[in-house]
Amino acid sequence: MNAPRTARERARAELTKEILTAARRQLGEVGGIGLSLRSVSRELGMASSAIYRYFASRDELLTALIVEAYNEIGAAAENADLPVADPIERWLAVWRAVREWSLANRHEFALIFGTPIPGYIAPHITVTVAGRMPLALARITSDAKRSGALIPPPGPTCDPAAIEPDMLRLLEGEEFTPGEVARLILAWNRLVGIISYELHGHLTNVTADDAAFFDYTARTEAALCGLIFD
Repeated sequence: MNAPRTARERARAELTKEILTAARRQLGEVGGIGLSLRSVSRELGMASSAIYRYFASRDELLTALIVEAYNEIGAAAENADLPVADPIERWLAVWRAVREWSLANRHEFALIFGTPIPGYIAPHITVTVAGRMPLALARITSDAKRSGALIPPPGPTCDPAAIEPDMLRLLEGEEFTPGEVARLILAWNRLVGIISYELHGHLTNVTADDAAFFDYTARTEAALCGLIFD
């Protein structure tokens, strides 16, 4: 059982939360490239030196924002998945939840999936939390495979050497073949890509109903991964 936090610890946690909230507002105004500890401290009425007791550098603050965004989009995907439902319905629910979060948090989406910030090198902790959303899709296909409801369609084979070994290790407990991992990677990239196109207006005068086309994309990727439609 964890010991109760002291008043000092609670105060620190609360101010850390306020700093992150202010930093997210700054993202909407200047983007990740323009984010600075000084601007955040000014918004909160803090001395510029005081904020460094919470975040030692701009990069440390960026990392906290990135981790928070990945955890939020990952939680949205996980919470939308109902293991008792049909695999296709589970897949659609996760895709729709990711899109809903992204439309409501477009600046955070841009932070984790947009243009890299010059000079910023993401630490390994961001890689770990980045896996939550794609792993939600992997669990659906894994459950379908165990129940005999996963039949990948014929198509080009993928050379295992084309896949990062860390990705294969991440999914090794699910007993996926390299080809199945490759299809999951394609689906994950298509999910992020179609949302990015929508957020940046690239579907204007292309699709008449973005939500309907999004669902079509989700179903197409489900079929590519081998999920069976009734």
